Parts: sequence; structure tokens; C-alpha cells
Amino acid sequence: MTLPPTSAPLSQERWSPRLWGTLLVLCAAMFLDALDVSMVGVALPSIATDLGLSTATLQWIVSGYILGYGGLLLLGGRAADLLGRRRVFLIALAVFALASLLGGLVDSGPLLIASRFIKGLSAAFTAPAGLSIITTTFKEGPQRNRALSIYTTCAATGFSMGLVLSGLLTELSWRWTMLLPAPVALIALVFALRLIPHSPRDTGQGGYDLPGAVTGTAAMLLLVFTVVQAPETGWTSARTLLSFLLAAALLATFVAIEKRSAAPLVRLGVLRSGSQVRAQLGAAAFFGSYVAFQFIVTQYMQSLLGWSALQTALAFLPAGVLVALSSTKIGAVVDRFGTPRVIATGFTLLVVAYALFLRISLTPQYAAVILPSMLLLGAACALVFPSLNIQATNGVDDREQGMVSGLLNTSIQVGGALFLAVVTAVITANGGADGEGASPQAVLDGFRPGLAVVTVIALAGLLITLPGLRTRRERATLVVATSDPEKSVPTGKPVEEPLSEPVAARD
Repeated sequence: MTLPPTSAPLSQERWSPRLWGTLLVLCAAMFLDALDVSMVGVALPSIATDLGLSTATLQWIVSGYILGYGGLLLLGGRAADLLGRRRVFLIALAVFALASLLGGLVDSGPLLIASRFIKGLSAAFTAPAGLSIITTTFKEGPQRNRALSIYTTCAATGFSMGLVLSGLLTELSWRWTMLLPAPVALIALVFALRLIPHSPRDTGQGGYDLPGAVTGTAAMLLLVFTVVQAPETGWTSARTLLSFLLAAALLATFVAIEKRSAAPLVRLGVLRSGSQVRAQLGAAAFFGSYVAFQFIVTQYMQSLLGWSALQTALAFLPAGVLVALSSTKIGAVVDRFGTPRVIATGFTLLVVAYALFLRISLTPQYAAVILPSMLLLGAACALVFPSLNIQATNGVDDREQGMVSGLLNTSIQVGGALFLAVVTAVITANGGADGEGASPQAVLDGFRPGLAVVTVIALAGLLITLPGLRTRRERATLVVATSDPEKSVPTGKPVEEPLSEPVAARD
């Protein structure tokens, strides 16, 4: 390949105000998507009291969003490629704003759950469309890495700050946690209409692959539904096993359709790349461990320590602040060290953060346990999340960016639902449910196995990343060819994996 001119490196190119505006609009949408995942948690007790909902019904306020989001992401990514990224993004953002408004005004549980499902559905289209707009607008390399680090850090910040905002807003009314995203989404929509560049429909991919869309979406919906319901119905119950069997059959059918389709919803050839597979599995382990950890910590702080919703939210604030402050730095770190090293470092910090929290007791240990864990968690999120997005999208053809973005977000959401269900089942089996008659020490002892499982999940993410370090070292002295053979020289520094494992290789 021909080396770019050294006189104007990409990392030093100035972004125009319009380019910055486009990125900020996309960041706002991603911030809202992540915010909505976490913000409802602290408000659930108030919602149950106000609407008279049972615990079984209450969980669907969270699960409804996950079902819509995790189940339709593949279809959302495909739609972005075929219908035009800008068009899909704008329509989905408008639906998100409307659903947010309805969620804050409804007066019954079923209507609230329906509004949450619609919000999740719209997020399933904005997330892959927004990510693919970035990867097709910013050149691959330092410029794109910087944009992705800002974008994904906004997502991590939104997830972290969701608890804080929820704690503040719930003091007024739980309805404000539902209503807040509506005006923000509308403002973002107004600016998006002016700033986001037009993207033509891709008419060369042969159609919409409706059989693949139906079976793939059904498989994801059923899988997420099953893992959410399994702790209540029992992991070994006939209903759960039958649901898993049907989900597996739908997934097998989906794979068979994709192999034969002229225009597949997901081109399976992308998974021939080791870096792509590691990004997908790493994303599932990263988000799954964090969601489960947050669930345990909020229960521990409120049920055992007696902290208020606001106090609990503020305990997570150091992690969110650390992520926000590092938003513009991670791209440069990735440029220098490469995604495998950055991801491995982040997962190492994540494992230490979770393991340190195993030292919790019935007496608050903020300075010795909670604060160090939160700081390590914030550093890990800042390193891992942007790097996974960069690794997944590098080397991918522009017309497949929506597809890969949808695949990555599917891994994130399914990983979150799956590992949260597993950890919840472990806590329940060990007496960690705060039921009547259970002593505080018994509840705490039930939380510890759940924290151990969270730590193991993060450790698995680290082990998944390690082969990438070996591959990177092996390619460190790769000769980069230029148009003049006499000028071909060793790069003297590591080369990103897509050079050795092309993601865009055709089936």
C-alpha cells in the first residue's frame, strides 16, 4: 500500500465547525441511548408505588427496553446501510423523542412498558446508524479513532451519569426520568437535520433479506426474553429449556439463510477476522460484567447500607467524571499503543476493580473499597469501550459499517441481558435476595458469589483479548509496500490487525 504524505498527518487535520457539530449531535443521541439504560433503575420503587405494580411487572420496565434494543439491532444496522444512514437516524431519533414524552405521561404499567419497548426499538436504529455515520465521515486512522473515542466515551458517560440524574430527578418525580430525554432528543433532531451529511441508499446489495431479518430478529428477541425470564421461571424449567431450544433453532435457521442469501443481513465472512471476533466477545463481557456489577452495588448500598437513591448515584460519580475527562485523550492512546494493548490494560483494571469490591462489609468502606473501585472502573471504561468500537470498525468497507455497528451493539446488549440474568440467579441461589427473615449478613454473603462471577466475566474478557497482543507483536516488523519497491521499509512499529486479518474479506 502507499504511505500517506508525511507533510499533513491525519492526526493534525483540523475539523471544521460543521464536522464538530455532526459529531456532537451523534454523541447526544448515543448519550441518550446509554442514559435510558441506567436512568430508570433508581426510579423503579417510586414507579411501583405510584402505579401499583408488582415486582414481576416492574422488571419489564427495564426488560422492555432491552428487548427492543437488543432484539432489533441487526435489523437497524442493515436498514442504515440500505435506506441511508441519515434517514434512518433522523426517523429513529424522532420516534425516541415521542416515546420519551409518552413514557412520562402514561398512567398504567402496560402503557409504560410499551413506551419503553418503543424507545428500545428506536435506539436499535439510532445506535448503528450513528456509529456508521462516524465511520464513513471520518477517515480511518487517527482521525476516526479520535472521533470514536469521543463518541463512545459519551455513551459510557451517559450510562454512568444515568444513575446520578435518576437520583436527582426521582426526588421530584419518577416521571421526570422518562420526560428528560424528550426535549434533548428534539433539540438533537433539529441540529441533525442541518448538520448530518446526506448518505445515498445502497442499491447494490440486492435487497433487504427479509427471511434473515425475521429469523435473526426473532432469535435475538427470544434469547433476550428467555434470559430475562429465566431467574423467575427457573433455568431448568421446561419453559426456559424450550425457549432456549427454539432460540437456538431460529439462530441456526438464520445462519443457514445468511450463508445462502445474495444480500445477507449479516455477512458471516466478517467473523473470519480474529480481531472482529475478539471485539464482539469482548464487548459482551465488558458490558455484561458492568451491568451486573452496577445491579449488585445499587442493591448493596440501598438495601444494606441504607443509602438514599441520591447517595447511591453520587457513589458512581467518580467513575463517570473520570470517563468524561478522558474523552479526548483515548484516541491518541489507541494511535500509539493499538487497540489490543489498550483493551487488555482496561480489562486488567476492570478485574482489579471488581475483585477489590469483594472486600465490602456491612460497614461502609468508602475510602478503602468503594472509591478505589469506582476510579478503577472509570479508567477501565474509558480505555475499553472506545477501543472495542475502533477495533470492530477498522478495516470494514463503508457500505458494511452499519452492519458491523449493529452486530457490535447486539453483542453489547445481549451480553448485558445474559450476564445480568446469570448473576441474578447466582445471588438468588445463595440467599442474596433481600427477602423477609433474611439477616443483613446473609444478604451480603449472597452478594459475594455474584461479585465473584462478575470478576470471572471480566477475566474472561481479558483472556479473549490476549491473543491479539501476540498477533500484534508478530506483525510488528511487517514491510509496508509503496508504489516504489526501493522505498518499501519496515514500519518499525506495530501494525493494526486488519492488515493481517482483513475484515472485509468476501465469502
